[in-house]
Amino acid sequence: MLVKPKGKRGLGFSADVIPIGLEYLAASIEKTVDDIHIIDMEFEKHSFQYLLELFHPDLMGVTMSAIDHNEGLRLAKIAKQNNAATILGGYHPSAIPDELLSHPQVDMIVRGEGELTIKELVQKGSPEGILGVSYKKYGQVIHNKDRPLVGNLDSLPFPSRQLRRYEYKIHLGNHGRELDVISMSRGCSGRCSFCCEPMMCKRLQRFRSPENVMEELLEIASFHKGRPLHVFVTDPNFMGDPEKVDRLCGLLQRYKLDVILSVMTRVDAIVRHPGLVEKMCNNGILDYELGFESSNQRDLNGTKKCITTDMQKKAVKILRDNGVTVSGTFVIGLPGQTEQEIKQFPVYAKEIGVMNCAFGIATPFPGTEFYNILDEKGLIVERDWNKYDEMHSVFRLDGLSGKRLEELETYCMVRFWTLNTMLDNLKVLQKRSGKRISLRDFVKGIIAKVEFGKDAGGDLRKEEFDGHLKTVLDAMVDAEANEEQRRIDIGNVVEISRFLDILGTQKMQFTINYKELTPISYIVKTTKSSKSTVKYIKMISGKEDDATISVDIDLNELMNSVNDDLSLNSMRTFVFLIQSVGSIKGLWNMLRLFTASAIELGHTYLKR
Repeated sequence: MLVKPKGKRGLGFSADVIPIGLEYLAASIEKTVDDIHIIDMEFEKHSFQYLLELFHPDLMGVTMSAIDHNEGLRLAKIAKQNNAATILGGYHPSAIPDELLSHPQVDMIVRGEGELTIKELVQKGSPEGILGVSYKKYGQVIHNKDRPLVGNLDSLPFPSRQLRRYEYKIHLGNHGRELDVISMSRGCSGRCSFCCEPMMCKRLQRFRSPENVMEELLEIASFHKGRPLHVFVTDPNFMGDPEKVDRLCGLLQRYKLDVILSVMTRVDAIVRHPGLVEKMCNNGILDYELGFESSNQRDLNGTKKCITTDMQKKAVKILRDNGVTVSGTFVIGLPGQTEQEIKQFPVYAKEIGVMNCAFGIATPFPGTEFYNILDEKGLIVERDWNKYDEMHSVFRLDGLSGKRLEELETYCMVRFWTLNTMLDNLKVLQKRSGKRISLRDFVKGIIAKVEFGKDAGGDLRKEEFDGHLKTVLDAMVDAEANEEQRRIDIGNVVEISRFLDILGTQKMQFTINYKELTPISYIVKTTKSSKSTVKYIKMISGKEDDATISVDIDLNELMNSVNDDLSLNSMRTFVFLIQSVGSIKGLWNMLRLFTASAIELGHTYLKR
């Protein structure tokens, strides 16, 4: 049994949807063992004990990141009690094999790449002498020599997708496409001090041939029976070999699969190869994630990013000009950063045109240069691996408390994600699609982002919900001050004409009240003459007196209806909104709003 632990949280889980690493391991040994099962406890409906009793495995392997530390040990303990040998692998076990082997339920650790190691292990039945294995013998920990990296990636069999027991979906909406993942290379030539790749792959990037990659893409398409696909590429540096990428684009053009590819690449690679980027965009590579990390050159130099802020701006422009999605990550809480600098990160991201953005708290993962430096200085104050999720503060930072840094992560996300940011995304993508998005899909996109935020940081928000809620309101006010020059007419990018015709001329005001803070109001003015339009959408401190639809939302009361998982019961929320309307006329207009929404969303659904 090969197992992925349960417990999705933090920013990393969105890119860790399908356990392709376990599927690679399964492919390497499925002809050697009698039986093999891949278990993803995030999606599994049965208990782990039930699965052990059902399959009776001789060997149970767990893939682990830092946040899987406790859960991985828990699963290993249960497996050990059921007479299975246990083995742990992945970035985290490779970095701290001694610590994990100190637990009696852990028999072996696979360090580094595991395909050849686990194949030899099951063939021999013993870890002695097998490269890349750490194990215990007579109470002593033995570290066998490192295994050389796989030199020819084409020699590895394709992942065993046929062993999947679950239906995997995209966290941020898939536009009707099924999901899969693929690895086209391993490692990265970058030297980023906070990244685990240099430890795992010795700063050496290896590549599969484009022909081998295309063969697997065709197999993926067949596995999904030719249905439209969204494929995430796991490579940390997709454009590490431009010549191979160019050849792959030629193959994609030849086969014309209905596939959208999402890739991660470096800022400098985009800037150096704008012609190749255009070719990539024209052949289905439509989503790009870049590591910006900071708007401060001091931070970029300190973390060995080897890029400049000028490169960041050029890279974003190249991608936007091609009408594709450009997403980015920023690292907050690096040594030397101040609160005011961190607060400007979302402002900078919007100024240069980043379309999707995540702000992760600087986290020193074991095995990285960043970890070693902080550990030597005695600055790491948190050893609970569950908090190494890029959402918690785990080391001492001059001038900022851990609690405040965690609130600033919330602040950055809220200040970035405004209505204009979402409309700007649609405006860029409209260059390629040539059409407006339906209101239904627009609303679904907003809900998906809210769900992502809940999944990524729900545990953190529940711990300090009051402080984070105040931070959210502060960020909303600060964001509005910078939004005037970014105003986009929603009617130009979202199809809402039917909705506006039913709604008529209205001035809708939604006011948020929380404790002693000044109320915040969102105001939407619609008009109906020869053509129904949204005249303006704005946010103000306080409220206006002439609204035709006015909803007062008391967060103190609303929080009482929040479930443990930070979601709202839809019927209770509906009743709450109706009760907040102050007059019969206001109630009538509110019902018009609900009716317009229902008819527009229903019409879009029926058209599909």
